[in-house]
Amino acid sequence: MDFKFLVFVLLLSNSVAAFYKSTNRSLKDVNGGTDCAACTIIVSLIDQLSLVYSESIDQAMQRLCGYLPDQYNTVCKEFIYVAGPIIVDLLANGESPDAVCHALTFCTTDPPNPPCKLYPQPRGGLEAGIKRSKLRAMKYTSNLRELLVNSDICNMLPGLKQICEMIEGKLNNHEPVLDIDKDGFSIIDSLRGSSWRGKDCDDSRAAVHPGARPVDWDRYEDSNCNGIYGVDPVSGKPYEQLFCGDSKPMGVGLLGDSAGAHFHIPAEWVTPTVMGLDMFANITFVAGNELDWPSMSGTTGYQNLTWPTVHGWTDSAYLRLRQRNLCNHRDYQNIAVNGARASSANSTLSRSLSRNQTSDYPMILFYSLIGNDVCNGHPDTIEHMTTPEVMKANVIDTLAYLDTVLPAGSALIMTGLADGRVLWKYMNSRYHPLGELRGDVTYADLYAYLMCLQVSPCNGWMSSNETLRNFTSERAAALSKVLQDLASTRTYKNYKIHYMDFALHTVIDEWVAQGGKPWDLIEPVDGFHPSQISQALTAAYTWTHLMQNFPEVLGKENPHNEQIRQLFGDQGGH
Repeated sequence: MDFKFLVFVLLLSNSVAAFYKSTNRSLKDVNGGTDCAACTIIVSLIDQLSLVYSESIDQAMQRLCGYLPDQYNTVCKEFIYVAGPIIVDLLANGESPDAVCHALTFCTTDPPNPPCKLYPQPRGGLEAGIKRSKLRAMKYTSNLRELLVNSDICNMLPGLKQICEMIEGKLNNHEPVLDIDKDGFSIIDSLRGSSWRGKDCDDSRAAVHPGARPVDWDRYEDSNCNGIYGVDPVSGKPYEQLFCGDSKPMGVGLLGDSAGAHFHIPAEWVTPTVMGLDMFANITFVAGNELDWPSMSGTTGYQNLTWPTVHGWTDSAYLRLRQRNLCNHRDYQNIAVNGARASSANSTLSRSLSRNQTSDYPMILFYSLIGNDVCNGHPDTIEHMTTPEVMKANVIDTLAYLDTVLPAGSALIMTGLADGRVLWKYMNSRYHPLGELRGDVTYADLYAYLMCLQVSPCNGWMSSNETLRNFTSERAAALSKVLQDLASTRTYKNYKIHYMDFALHTVIDEWVAQGGKPWDLIEPVDGFHPSQISQALTAAYTWTHLMQNFPEVLGKENPHNEQIRQLFGDQGGH
């Protein structure tokens, strides 16, 4: 993770681009790439805020900074202090945000690539607008690049650089940043903490963590963090033994990508007509979770947040398994990463799973990589797709490793890849939040812009080329067939495997039958990820499928659930 880039995110400079950068770490973006996209977003927001509130460009810039929490407001104003005069001059002269960002040098034209544009051509065309903007900007002396370099939070205070390096290493390994006893669980919620894995109830002892088999049936203390401990005064037996002993406790885990992590940028962050201070109140928490919302995801979600930037409800495999047996409380692990594909699942994701075969309970582990093996931002999209042969080799290695980690009695649910043709089908002609005010930017425009910068999360599906979209889905189907074949032919000592298709089309059909719109199920800012509603509907579909086709792994409903509720309430919360 690039912390200079994270600062930019916190300033709204890279809400969209943060994801695109994370999915294409091995690729070199062009024409300014993510920096260009970030600048264009900010300048566009300033321009539109001035229109919404009938105020000057300078006042709109101050308004935008004022929406941010105090800790980011100062840095935002420093940026505006340096770049503001250029932005004011050029927008007042009628130049487009694209041309302005070329003048600020965030956007470039790298031969032989053409210049990239998000907004309609300025008068005389984009190249003429860029030329005019650069000439007008020359009269300003700007140390803009120097300002951004010096704004690196890791270099602001003595000793902070070492801390940042430690944090970066932890996040790259997908482990909690704060984990004193090194058991893979944390007492804080962000930075790969309890938003991602069950909250640790004692961070000083590695043997105490969610999913652990209880020590002496938790007669004296809660050793597995499910909130159940102590002794029944009537029988003299520990409550854990009475309520959970025969219930076959089971955890839930995920090896996944940004869809499984639930990548979500609030539309309110890029919609000038609804922007306000309340919309950014939780920006630090969101950034600390890599712009992901695993605690509301369809696999490990458990929260129903009431923030104004959250739309929809939470349903998940973990939530349903917990409701079925309250002894499963806190036993979840979301090991999902933006941009993950089969190779990274094999090399890092699976190795980040915290499970001990002898001292932990079994787990239902979902293997769900729905698109990145066919998606990337490189123009040679087809060349960079994972082949069935490479897919098979990576998955076989992963399956073999999991047999050395998962406790006996576990289960692995493998889901196929998505058919992402629905993106273009339902989104291409709709206006993006950045284009709603003036009716000037559709999702087709956004997709083409990101492809031009070579930072698109999926050229294959987010493309006007129908042949390419169809080929991408054909390759995705071929990779899904690899998973299906492995699930039906491979057996392992410690877990059973079950395959299921990724039910995107089924979920869309069900939602439309209920009166919803297909685009409700797609994230409005990036036009790519499953939305909150889609996460919940997919969870319900998955549970129904498992109940019908693989019920033995879900266990029976615990008859002691009501007694647990009466004695232990919310079991210590999450």
